[in-house]
Amino acid sequence: MNNPVAKLQRTAEEYRKLDSKDKRRFWSDGLLNNALYILMVIFIIYTAVKNSNFVKPGSIINIVSLAAASLPMALGIGGCIVLTGTDLSAGRVVGLTAAIAGTMLQSREISRRMFQSLPAITPGWILLVVLMVLVVGAIIGFINGFFVAKFSLHPFIVTLATQLITYGLILLFFMLNGNNGQPVSGLSDEYKAIVSSPFLKFETAKYGTISIPWYVFYAILLTALMWFVWNKTTFGKNMFAVGSNAEAARVSGVNVFWTTVLVHTLAGALYGFTGFIEGARISSITQATGLNYECDAIAACVIGGVSFVGGTGKISGIVLGVFVLRIIFVALNMLGIDPSLQYIIKGGIILAACSLDMRKYLVRK
Repeated sequence: MNNPVAKLQRTAEEYRKLDSKDKRRFWSDGLLNNALYILMVIFIIYTAVKNSNFVKPGSIINIVSLAAASLPMALGIGGCIVLTGTDLSAGRVVGLTAAIAGTMLQSREISRRMFQSLPAITPGWILLVVLMVLVVGAIIGFINGFFVAKFSLHPFIVTLATQLITYGLILLFFMLNGNNGQPVSGLSDEYKAIVSSPFLKFETAKYGTISIPWYVFYAILLTALMWFVWNKTTFGKNMFAVGSNAEAARVSGVNVFWTTVLVHTLAGALYGFTGFIEGARISSITQATGLNYECDAIAACVIGGVSFVGGTGKISGIVLGVFVLRIIFVALNMLGIDPSLQYIIKGGIILAACSLDMRKYLVRK
C-alpha cells in the first residue's frame, strides 16, 4: 500500500477522472502546497550560477556539518510540535549545557579554569560529562512537560518562562569562581577530538582532503534512533495520538500526562546533547551561545512538514527541513547578503511555511 509507484499510478488514475475545472484546481493546489520547495530550488540554482563555489565539495561538506550540528535540537522540538506545542527554551538549554560541558572539559594545562580541582580527562570522565548534560537538559524538559500536562498551560507560556529561568542560570554560572562572565575557552584536545575531528577523510586530486567530523556520525545515529522511537514504539504511537486528539487518546487508554511529559523530557535531553556538540564545535562558549537556536529548529520542522495542528510529522521531513534551511543560509552568505537582512528572510520563511501548513490543514478539514 505504501509503494510509491502504485501511489503515483493511483494519483494519475484519479487525475484522469477529473473535469477541467478540478484539474486546474489540482495543479494550483499542488503549486501552492509546494511553493516553498519550488522557490528554494530556484534559489539554489540561482546561487550555484552566481557562485560556483556553492556546489563544490567543501561547501557541500560545510552544509552537511552545519545541518548535523543543529539536527538533534530539531528532532527534539519536532516532538513538541507534534503535540501542537513548541519549545522556546531550547536555545538557552543548549547554551547552559554547552557551558557545563565546556567547563568540565577545559584543558587541565591552562591556569585560568573555572573549576581547578576536576579529575584528569579520560574517556570515562567525558562519558560522565555527556550524561551530565543529558540529565540537565532532561530535567528542564521534564519541568516543561509537567507544567504543560499537569496544569494545561500552553507550551508557549511554559517554555517562555523556562527560557528566562535558564538564561538566568547561565548568567549565574558564568559568574562562578571569579569568572565574571568571561567566555569559556581553552577546551581540551580530547573534547574537541571526539566531536570535531574527522571520522572520514577523502583525498581528491582536485579539491585536496575532504573531512567529515564525528558529530555528523552522531547526528546520523540520533536520527536513526528517533525514527525508531517515532515509528516503531508504543511511545511514538501515543505521541501522535495525543497530538491528533488528546481527549480521544485518553479515552483510548493513552496516558496523556506521561506522554506529554516524556516528549518534553526527551526533547530536553536532545538539547543537552546539542549543547555538548556545540561547545566543542565553536570552542569559545559565551552567555549568548544558543540564542535564537530554537527559531532555526522550529523553522526546519515546519518546512519539513511537522504541523502545528498536531499529530503530523516525519523524521525524514525534519532532516529535509534542516538541510533546506542550512542550504539557504549558506547560499545567502555566498551571495553576500547582509546578515541583518538574513533575519528578515528567516522570519519570512517561517511565516510562509506556517501559512502553507495551515492552508493544507484547512483544505483537508
